[in-house]
Amino acid sequence: EYFAPRVLAAFVRQHPQVEVSLQIHNQGVLLERMAKNLDDLYIFAEAPAGRDWVTQPILPNPMVPFAHADHPLAGEKNIPFKRFAKEPFLMREPGSGARSFARDIFEARGCELRVRMELSNNEAIKQAIIAGLGVSIMSRYTLGLDVPHEQLAVLDVQGFPVNRDWVFVHPTGKQLSLVAQSFMAFTLREAKALVFDHLSKP
Repeated sequence: EYFAPRVLAAFVRQHPQVEVSLQIHNQGVLLERMAKNLDDLYIFAEAPAGRDWVTQPILPNPMVPFAHADHPLAGEKNIPFKRFAKEPFLMREPGSGARSFARDIFEARGCELRVRMELSNNEAIKQAIIAGLGVSIMSRYTLGLDVPHEQLAVLDVQGFPVNRDWVFVHPTGKQLSLVAQSFMAFTLREAKALVFDHLSKP
């Protein structure tokens, strides 16, 4: 939802005869759709576990802690994770890769997740942070691709950012269409200039 539309739009400008469709789902739904071979190609925020599919890294997808810009931790440096973990946490819904990521991070650090609320997408979490309901861990791209967000802050928590990769995924043995192959090649060649080079710095 942050970079795919931009890359897809650039691809369509070069190939105006191609008809495209983009759907946004959480990891669980994507895995179900992929198992049924419902789509030409998939993009995940992190390579899913398993051996039944082929993955191809696209771009770095750094995960960072977010809080309201006026949060007491917003101006602090080198914040211990245990201090961050004391804050009420805004969690993605079951089936989300971000939810699994957050649970793994807290478990690895030996900290309890103090979940205040579960929300179904990153925009809802962003609005809940702006409303002062808690903190969360999301993709750095949640801030947007071009301009800083005046109401959100990336916290300087020890051990972050945690780098993952956006990846193309398709079932093993699937014969990709010529259009899907062309889009993959275009994205791997152009995505950094189209997207990553425009990422605003925290």
